[in-house]
Amino acid sequence: MKITALETIRPHVQPNLLFVRLHTDTGLIGLGEAFFGARAVEAYLHETAAPVLLAADEVNPGRISRQLTGYLGYQGAGAETRGNGAVDIALWDLLGQASGLPLVDLLGGAVQEDVEIYNTCAGPGYVSTSTRQESGNWGLSGEGRYEDLDAFLNEPARLARELWDEGVRGMKVWPFDLAAERTGGNDISPADLERGLAVVRAIREEVGFDMRLMVELHGLWNRPAAEKIINGLAPYRPYWVEDPLRADATAAYAELARVPGVPVAAGETCVGQRGFQALLDTGGVDVLTLDIQWTGGLTEARKVAALADARGIPVAPHDCTGPATLASCVHFACAQPNGLIQETVRAFLRTWYDELVTGLPVIEDGRIRPGRAPGHGVRLRDGVADGAAVERWVTSR
Repeated sequence: MKITALETIRPHVQPNLLFVRLHTDTGLIGLGEAFFGARAVEAYLHETAAPVLLAADEVNPGRISRQLTGYLGYQGAGAETRGNGAVDIALWDLLGQASGLPLVDLLGGAVQEDVEIYNTCAGPGYVSTSTRQESGNWGLSGEGRYEDLDAFLNEPARLARELWDEGVRGMKVWPFDLAAERTGGNDISPADLERGLAVVRAIREEVGFDMRLMVELHGLWNRPAAEKIINGLAPYRPYWVEDPLRADATAAYAELARVPGVPVAAGETCVGQRGFQALLDTGGVDVLTLDIQWTGGLTEARKVAALADARGIPVAPHDCTGPATLASCVHFACAQPNGLIQETVRAFLRTWYDELVTGLPVIEDGRIRPGRAPGHGVRLRDGVADGAAVERWVTSR
């Protein structure tokens, strides 16, 4: 089986998303995707990745991953790495389709049949207009169903109760980001700390401590301010505090490890086994939230998960980056002995994910399980690829 064409599709409904389809001489089509900077990733794929793919003698994720690791662009989740991650997901999807096996079987078989989910409380328009992690990219509309970001800021108790009644036992919020924007992450005032804690307090008062409550800090803080926030959160027993610092601030994570009582999660913006090794070596991370796509695909993510497992650290794959990635994450998490929990965004699943694709993983009673279709199972809906609401580019032999 050889690759005959690389196709990219940018849907208007989510400008940051880039679907990647690899066409083969057998008629099979593998689906991958990249998220953030879709135009830049698209240009890289057609200019640099396509010649490698079209010259390949076979669909071989490991070999092609090595060939696509360039002299530049490998030390961060830039356009090259995101593009390579999309290609890698599509290659694994092709292997699954050719063999008739779901990804979870290709990855060694299910260690667990399903995993628990948590809901990241974003809205349908979250991170759709730029690649910056800032309030200007929150996509708040102030109205409509599943505007969970607006809800956690203004009605946290109602949102927590709604999720609880749906059977969701985990939720993630980021009530301190606006404060970080005011100070550059260098300090947090008592008033801003209290405003953020009020959101957490309202959730705890409504649904208690059985809700797994994650507090996201988006790597916006310097260590002294992050310590203030973590100490303030300690009485509310968060399931974890996520990315209190940038993932490359490894010396600061080592210092943060001495702050007791609150688990720390990190890693969605970390890249590759070497990047994760430095982060894990700090002793300051309790859960790895790796993003399969941003770290270079399943080929690299497997190495990262093994590295974490050797240190007794669980992995909790990041979502927010597209439906094919979510499906791949679920297969991956269920195949890992240290797969802990899967991030989901109901506002995406019930709007543009569902609008664009079929074959999404099934969620029941707060747990998600991989499908049994070959590959990761996600396919573009009929008419999406050649519709008027997308931009399309094909490079072929």
